[in-house]
Amino acid sequence: MEIVWLLLLGLVVGAIGRLVVPGRHRLGFFGTMAVGVAGAFLGWWIGKGLVGDRFHQHPFIWATIGSILIVWVVTALTTRRARSRR
Repeated sequence: MEIVWLLLLGLVVGAIGRLVVPGRHRLGFFGTMAVGVAGAFLGWWIGKGLVGDRFHQHPFIWATIGSILIVWVVTALTTRRARSRR
């Protein structure tokens, strides 16, 4: 059951990340979920490094920050690749 909650959290956080980062995103349903789950792990790692034990107070915020960072990187990489093909 924890895996289902992790995937749902990833979907929500990935969708928030896609809404916050401007530009066109070439991610589908599963791409958004993967970005959200990866963002949750990245946010966990960043949160643990920056605030230590107080990280558990706001895990959703850290997951959202990580998701925004990953969406930003994915958008930057796919935009450059699309421009170089022209």
